[in-house]
Amino acid sequence: MTADLIAGFLSGAALIIAIGAQNSFVLRQGIRCEHVLPVVLVCASADALLIAVGIAGLGALIQSTPVLLDVTRYGGSAFLVAYGFAAVRRALQSRALTVDSSAGTSLGAAMATCLAFTFLNPHVYLDTVILLGSLANQRGHSGRWVFGGGAAAASFVWFFALGYGARLLGPVFVKRIAWRVLDWLIALIMLGLGISLLVG
Repeated sequence: MTADLIAGFLSGAALIIAIGAQNSFVLRQGIRCEHVLPVVLVCASADALLIAVGIAGLGALIQSTPVLLDVTRYGGSAFLVAYGFAAVRRALQSRALTVDSSAGTSLGAAMATCLAFTFLNPHVYLDTVILLGSLANQRGHSGRWVFGGGAAAASFVWFFALGYGARLLGPVFVKRIAWRVLDWLIALIMLGLGISLLVG
């Protein structure tokens, strides 16, 4: 159980901690202290919901068609390895997170932007519903929900830390080296998980 929880947490963290529109928006709101709680709750809750949908839907399908277990195993491994190399590529590039310093936004506008970044991004479905759902379903009937709980916990920890720690994190994450270190860590986690699926 503990191993499933930790694996889920690391997998979820590796997928959500990357330079992107959603994380940039959360950091921006946090630095400005604007609507931080609703923004981080929407982001983290959406991840948890999509992870649960992926586990429940894929779990039933895999149970009825065992051959899909191998398909998701090798497909998930390939995706993880590819994602790991993408993180390596990001780490080698000169990228930094920039925060807009223009006028503030209303709660409605902030929520609309947050929902758009969350649900209009096709990668969120690949990461949560397909990839995390597939990884979770490699761990048996009970282990899959523990894994999913770990992945959801990683999302809550990350978004709350990013939103409420933004005043401290802002000066750090506008530096290229900070994102490079994170991307190297993400690459190691993703490659390790991808290989573990093949040899496990």
